[in-house]
Amino acid sequence: MKIALGQINPTVGDFKGNASRIIEFARRAQTDGAGLILFPELSVCGYPPRDLVERPSFVAHNRESVERIAAETRGIAVICGLATPAQAETGKSVMNSAALLKDGRVAFLQSKMLLPTYDVFDEMRNFAAAKSQVLFPFCGKQMALTICEDAWNDKHFWNKRLYTFDPVEALIHAGGNFLLNISASPFWLGKRQLRCDMLATIARNYHVPVAMVNQVGGNDSLVFDGSSMVLDATGKVIARGKSFEEDLVYFDSDQLTGDMHAQLEGEEASAYAALVLGARDYVRKCSFQKVIIGLSGGIDSALTAVIAAEAVGPENVIGVGMPGPYSSPGSIDDARTLAQNLGIRFELIGISEIFDTYKKALQKSFAGCKEDVTEENIQSRVRGSLLMAMSNKFGGIVLSTGNKSELGVGYCTLYGDMVGGLAVISDVPKTMVYRLSHYVNSRRPVIPQASLEKPPSAELRPDQKDSDSLPPYEVLDAILEDYVEESHTAEQIASDRGFDIALVRRVIRMVERSEYKRQQAAPGLKISAKAFGYGRRFPIAAQPDV
Repeated sequence: MKIALGQINPTVGDFKGNASRIIEFARRAQTDGAGLILFPELSVCGYPPRDLVERPSFVAHNRESVERIAAETRGIAVICGLATPAQAETGKSVMNSAALLKDGRVAFLQSKMLLPTYDVFDEMRNFAAAKSQVLFPFCGKQMALTICEDAWNDKHFWNKRLYTFDPVEALIHAGGNFLLNISASPFWLGKRQLRCDMLATIARNYHVPVAMVNQVGGNDSLVFDGSSMVLDATGKVIARGKSFEEDLVYFDSDQLTGDMHAQLEGEEASAYAALVLGARDYVRKCSFQKVIIGLSGGIDSALTAVIAAEAVGPENVIGVGMPGPYSSPGSIDDARTLAQNLGIRFELIGISEIFDTYKKALQKSFAGCKEDVTEENIQSRVRGSLLMAMSNKFGGIVLSTGNKSELGVGYCTLYGDMVGGLAVISDVPKTMVYRLSHYVNSRRPVIPQASLEKPPSAELRPDQKDSDSLPPYEVLDAILEDYVEESHTAEQIASDRGFDIALVRRVIRMVERSEYKRQQAAPGLKISAKAFGYGRRFPIAAQPDV
């Protein structure tokens, strides 16, 4: 039988829109001769719904939408993800389920058994786990239907398993000979290959084909890459969906041949595509049309502006240059040139007079005190206020431009450069900011060369450079990677990297002291294995041992 994978981009809570997308893809697949189409995990309501599932109306809309989908897709079987009511004794409102729709009704229902509670996942908070799963017959096969995490506990692949039970193993031992998996598996660099290797291990060890359909699009901080795939019983990929865009992929369940759609290759291309998709969907799904960005002439704001222009169109981007008393003429020129290259609107608003007014207002209170970081932060907060004024007046969302390196050690100003509704590159280390910027210019040279070459500086005091306060970014980023993403100790980092132990401890103390800032930061787009945000939950009032 010809089977389709409907790789769609649902919006959480948009039942009408999600159902229409499912119906549209199903009808296209039916026209092309498919007898079955699979859609992602919770595709009816969008993933992750989080505490929305506690609202009875939300659960009711799932049922109503599935009834509509079933009625409008007669002639093709549809598997889609939805939230279904849980048994009262579980203490939960819902289960994370998959429904087989056939001949206008729900012909089969399966619920998720393994509920992840690590990193960005908190499914045990919202869902009850299924006690068991069963097979269903289709097109001469005994289909083993699983939902995302159900397939992530294979003893042949993982050295340390998170669960004592493996749903895949149980279903295959019960006679399953074709594994289906509907997923909402978020992207991070390296995740696509990990996902493929894991599914290939399952296929080889159980000698069964595996078909996985994955959600695509951005929902809050998470970006879903799609990259749906089908593997034969040897673990060979025989069908593949595109990355970072909706797709309809066909394969033959008997011949095990299928569509092989091109995917992006390389870290820079993948990271950039993920950031564009995440920014586009965040802006669109939050019902904004325009974005506003402070342009300093530096590399961070330049990359953020490039991403924004591609995500929402240059006509919907406003760049704001806000030179202060220590801004170099070159930085203003670089900001203006970038705006011209991108075709975005550019506004120039000087802050020197406003800064002077602040200092005069504080002169009496600050009598006898030398100028220090206080005055630097005032400049940053003046700029933040101006950006938010532009946001209020023009109805655009402010995109903050800080990178992961700065956010990690607190080299950023609350209510200043941290203001905004989305921190686009907050999971991009400074060294990768440069890599991505060179990648951007390899496609079309839009970022001024001076922005790429000049030493990084906040320009908040005379001749200021980032290196005055921070280690070289190559060193800083290596320490942050080891400490934040790998949880290595200071001693381990110093030994493995050959760094001075005092330097490593200083960076770690900066990370820990800045937790209060990060927990007030705008949501950021996750592209690493461990991003700052709700996937990394540390106390603010603590004294970590470093």
